[in-house]
Amino acid sequence: MTNSWTDIKNTDLVIVMGGNAAEAHPCGFKWVTEAKAHRGAKLIVVDPRYTRTAAVSDYYAPIRPGSDIAFLMGVIRWCIENDKVQWEYVTNYTNASFLVKDEFGWSDGLFTGYDEEKRDYDKKSWDYKIGEDGFAEVDMTLQDPRCVWNLLKAHVDVYTPEFVENICGTPRDKFLAICEMIGECSAPDKVMTSMYALGWTQHSKGAQNIRGMAMLQLILGNIGMRGGGMNALRGHSNIQGLTDLGLMSNLIPGYLNIPTEKEPDWETYMSTRAFKPLRPNQTSYWQNYPKFMVSFMKAMWGDAATAENDWAYDYLPKLDVPTYDVLRMFDLMHHGRINLYFCQGFNPLLSFPDRAKLTRALSNLKLLVVMDPLETETAHFWENHGVYNDVDPAEIQTEVLELPTTCFAEDEGALVNSGRWLQWHWAGGTPPGEAKHDTWIMAGIQRRVRALYEAEGGVLPDPILNLTWDYADPFEPTPEELAKEMNGRALRTVPDPANEGAVLVEAGQQVKNFTQLQADGSTACGCWLYSGCWNEDGNNMARRDNTDPDETGAYLNWAWSWPVNRRILYNRASADMQGKPWAEDRPLIWWTGEKWEGYDVPDIGVTSKPGEVMPFIMNAEGTSRLFTRAMMRDGPFPTHMEPFESPLANVFNARMRGNPVSRMFEDDAQNLGSSDQFPFVATSYRLTEHFHYWTKHNPVNAALQPEFFVEISQELAAERGIVNGSRVRVWGKRGEVWAKALVTRRLQPMTCDGKTIHVVGIPLHWGFMGAAKKGWGPNSLTPYVGDANVETPEFKAFLVNIEPAAEEPVA
Repeated sequence: MTNSWTDIKNTDLVIVMGGNAAEAHPCGFKWVTEAKAHRGAKLIVVDPRYTRTAAVSDYYAPIRPGSDIAFLMGVIRWCIENDKVQWEYVTNYTNASFLVKDEFGWSDGLFTGYDEEKRDYDKKSWDYKIGEDGFAEVDMTLQDPRCVWNLLKAHVDVYTPEFVENICGTPRDKFLAICEMIGECSAPDKVMTSMYALGWTQHSKGAQNIRGMAMLQLILGNIGMRGGGMNALRGHSNIQGLTDLGLMSNLIPGYLNIPTEKEPDWETYMSTRAFKPLRPNQTSYWQNYPKFMVSFMKAMWGDAATAENDWAYDYLPKLDVPTYDVLRMFDLMHHGRINLYFCQGFNPLLSFPDRAKLTRALSNLKLLVVMDPLETETAHFWENHGVYNDVDPAEIQTEVLELPTTCFAEDEGALVNSGRWLQWHWAGGTPPGEAKHDTWIMAGIQRRVRALYEAEGGVLPDPILNLTWDYADPFEPTPEELAKEMNGRALRTVPDPANEGAVLVEAGQQVKNFTQLQADGSTACGCWLYSGCWNEDGNNMARRDNTDPDETGAYLNWAWSWPVNRRILYNRASADMQGKPWAEDRPLIWWTGEKWEGYDVPDIGVTSKPGEVMPFIMNAEGTSRLFTRAMMRDGPFPTHMEPFESPLANVFNARMRGNPVSRMFEDDAQNLGSSDQFPFVATSYRLTEHFHYWTKHNPVNAALQPEFFVEISQELAAERGIVNGSRVRVWGKRGEVWAKALVTRRLQPMTCDGKTIHVVGIPLHWGFMGAAKKGWGPNSLTPYVGDANVETPEFKAFLVNIEPAAEEPVA
């Protein structure tokens, strides 16, 4: 989230697309109701299903799963056509004025540079014109036909209200009413906030869904504002912390990158990381990358990481592919190329797509180790539970070890919520039986592996033997030790460069925050983003002061927010070029004539004068991006592409299926269904009464939602002869499930391209373990394809068929 949960109460308009906050995030949704009650804010919901969020909305519109980009580009087109643009913001704070190379273009559903054989783009043409001075050329009048603004206008021109209605199934009048409501938030003193979740991310073009709304928010001038922003609703209490700490296969903590094979040495790696500013006087904050990276390497390998050995750069793995995401990992497993798999704290047999492929993949392992507080379907994948898991255990040779772990309520530590708040919590219970903390298990494995390397050697034992491990109990690091390690400390006295003879931080002290990190090896920091969470002031994550001087929900002394306790990212953009807040009734930060002051930590140097440094200092442009150069694999602008399984062909190129550069493996390309076999669109979602696959173990939750069901419209039920509460069979190209039918008016047929589109809604909480009745969720049916940029599987739009089933077959 660019903002915080509590800041949502400051908005004028909430739009929920790709999420269902009232149902899936009921506590956080409180702040929407606060905005409605105290500011008179309006709530728009755009969703295939009339959800509990829609039930309290001011305006609801249906949309076909997988067509969000067409809707968003249509809104952008409407705003441009009707002059609903925050012009001063757009001209100065976005890259609208930047000129793009003449070679760049778009036709037949593809941008320039597409290589069909590689299923990838050569992005050389996706760049700015660079002048003789080395800076990007701009036209502040926005008249040049090659400026980003005019290229954007041309790109969205096709997305008329009629086009949106035809692709999305959203009635034209409803679409235009929403455009009118959104357009009001282009006024400098009005804001809209966007709330989204997995309904946007879990598509083969999920990152572009999110980018489409970000572009709209920039055009309205709503990024960096109180009550504005792009607000991602995390599905777990610590999913934000997971990505922050580098648990993605291509990341190091703090969103630093694991090197690739094309970066064999430190110099090559660093040459692409500094991000030279693209405009005069601009700051590119990633020029501090060496400080963050060297400090990380010192935290990892201490004295073994030196300038002479390039900070132990050779210890880092070098990726031979962009990522080892879950789809690639299980595909390798499926082809017998992985022997051992550690599964810690999740349940891939239910969580990942194409259950049949997952079962075959797990069956190819020699050893599966599952660390979890609960018994999971993944750990018991080899058991025969009839139609719920029809396998022959005698044919599966995989050895499975279950290691019972503690759950969050039995742990001490920090959880990082959607709003980037690190909130310390204490154990509320004693672990049962032989359950152990994850840290105890992992530390024990590390110690034993290290002992083997000491005794037996190896090709390169150095990264293991030299790993910094200076915890009081090497077999169980404490949460306090780990938090301090993430914060960072001075390894030797660091002089103050601004005051000769003065000391910035003494040797052995915790650094105040990442501004004190150095690139010379004098500081160590496990995660630069978290630097400041536990400094010499103590555990800032444990702060519980709910003082709120301006009553805007900032709560600056409650817990700690990354970076440097900032509550709203890009908050410099909340003030105009002179430093005066756009919204006088909601000031955030302002220029006093000497420095920046306000109700949040300024997202800019406190003495940086207005107009000298632009607000988006993490970008080389200094501005936000309506056009991206090489950041997105599937294009510098979002463009509508059908899901890989769709009742419609790609409107811009009927020969092209799905996203042309998304995650796809050859075997799975042959395993996609068509609408003649499977005429109905399916989508997945969660219920309030259950939390993922945990609460089906709890008899109370199991009683609240005991049985797997699917939702269908009254019209589809009549067409297929299905009675409410009866048993149905739902099947697709990759599998089949049996469920109770819930016939409801919450789903309505839509008309797209002259066709009637029915949607089948499939909740995801059931399996064959736990107290709830057995049943399979949607991922027995979902395709094995993923987003082009982050490889998130396409769970939200796929094809199925449905029929009455008197009873489930006997296995």
